[in-house]
Amino acid sequence: MLLKAIIFHYHGLVEEEEKILYRSAAELDAEKELKWAFDFIARDYITAFERAREYLNQAIKKLSKSKRVQFLNLTWLANREKGYITEMEAAAILKIAKDWEVDRELVSMVQPR
Repeated sequence: MLLKAIIFHYHGLVEEEEKILYRSAAELDAEKELKWAFDFIARDYITAFERAREYLNQAIKKLSKSKRVQFLNLTWLANREKGYITEMEAAAILKIAKDWEVDRELVSMVQPR
């Protein structure tokens, strides 16, 4: 939930994005995790993205490459639910994909055919 929340907050959370986050949390039975993510971001909004990158980089170390791509792709798809992905959101997702060493895999997955 932190990954999706930090991407949606990257340029300022709008109502439509908030609805997507709450719906996603409900589907995953992850309401507590979403609240934790919101609290994490609210602690210092200015540094939230960099703090989240550091936290997530540590958390994903044990995950397989395919699982990392899956999480990023789910975040990409959640952004597309609103009908568009801003350049800022795409850049933020790609920064994290590069951190996780799956940027090529993600680009090939989301690139229009």
